[in-house]
Amino acid sequence: MSIDLLDHVSIRTADVAATRRFYTDILGFEDGARPPFPFPGAWLYQSGRPVIHVIGIDPDKPAGLTDYLGERESKGGTGSIDHIAFTARDVAAMRTHFQARDIPFRERTVPALNLAQLFVEDPNGVVIELNFPN
Repeated sequence: MSIDLLDHVSIRTADVAATRRFYTDILGFEDGARPPFPFPGAWLYQSGRPVIHVIGIDPDKPAGLTDYLGERESKGGTGSIDHIAFTARDVAAMRTHFQARDIPFRERTVPALNLAQLFVEDPNGVVIELNFPN
């Protein structure tokens, strides 16, 4: 038995549209096919794979979500998860992209690895780490 790699990340949100826009317009994911679940949401793709599953919270119709995924309190932000990390390319272009859209970000370099990193937050407070190998 083994675990091979992370398949996807699910983000619960009351604002599917803003979350979708952040991941598509700001980070370059593609909006793609999603099964007809009984709750709102979106699947966002990278390299042909649905890596971000956006789970819509509809306070007026919570039954579809709770029936499918179970009862869960939404605390917002990242809860126990500190951040989600992706490998990326062209740190200078990404930095310029964020600046042109007034997206706040933090920049770091991993000591001894010379690995450039940019950190941004999605509309739900989820921290996204972008790693740019040299």
